[in-house]
Amino acid sequence: MATKSSIFDMIGPVMIGPSSSHTAGVVRIARAAIRVLGGIPDSVVITFYNSFARTYEGHGSDKAIIAGLLDFKTDDERIKLSFDIAKERGLQYTFKSIGNASVYHPNTIKLNLKKDSREVEVIGESLGGGIINIAAVDGFKSNFSAQSYTLIIKADDISGAIAFISSVIAQEKTNIATMSVSRKGKNDIACHIIEMDSGIRKTTIDYLNSLTWIKELIYIPEIDK
Repeated sequence: MATKSSIFDMIGPVMIGPSSSHTAGVVRIARAAIRVLGGIPDSVVITFYNSFARTYEGHGSDKAIIAGLLDFKTDDERIKLSFDIAKERGLQYTFKSIGNASVYHPNTIKLNLKKDSREVEVIGESLGGGIINIAAVDGFKSNFSAQSYTLIIKADDISGAIAFISSVIAQEKTNIATMSVSRKGKNDIACHIIEMDSGIRKTTIDYLNSLTWIKELIYIPEIDK
């Protein structure tokens, strides 16, 4: 069956230039990352890989990533001023570049973010047209687009966990678009990534958080809302 293309796929998002991969996609990666973190970071180490490592300064990806970390949208005129605004707001950042990392997509960014005592690592890929893939969170494979409502649940790797979480979400009458589970070893912590067509209530999030075998739950609404 042929894949249908949307208008968004063909013309891309409303954005500040120069390109959807180097600007819009980069902003979205950062906006997804700060939602994993739980807010705008105090400090961040930003590593550009492969093609991004060679072009991030000339194509404005450096300003775009800082703008996204400040939670600016892709069409925000302040993107071009993001360095100055970050300085005013006390956001500390460091850029690194690695030009030949064959294990990563050509347009990959790794963000190591800190806010108070919380630290997270997010790896994102800019796929073109403003589309992104969040490839990994804290060392777990994630592969979500941040275009849907997303749950990230780190939990004990116990029998029946997937079925139980799915049954709780089913009570919300929302459709699960994708669900994947990654773990670092047998009977180790597992990371459940669940993309949904609509949101879920705070009471459901609180209930899942109350379960002793669930260690962390992150709820990410659509990042463009």
